Amino acid sequence: MSSVLFRSLHARFDASGVRGLFTPRKPRNPLLRVAVGLLGLALLAVLLVVGVVVGTGMLAAGLARRLWLQRGKPRSTPARVVDADYRVVRKPALPLTH
Repeated sequence: MSSVLFRSLHARFDASGVRGLFTPRKPRNPLLRVAVGLLGLALLAVLLVVGVVVGTGMLAAGLARRLWLQRGKPRSTPARVVDADYRVVRKPALPLTH
């Protein structure tokens, strides 16, 4: 029952004319194909550069904000001295495999 209803609705409301407007097709002319491909690569390069610039700007803004908020505060340097006893361990002699 539902399959018959679906087929009849699909036949009545077929949007193949509208669907054809939005399906991407490659142009037939080889020079135009190359031009569209180069345009796509240029768009990709522009988006990549914009992304890198925006990311770098965000990192720089975060670093500047952190430095601005820490100005005037004394820096506390953690103790980096490790007190320990060390012993040199010699490398064991490898057996000869002749």
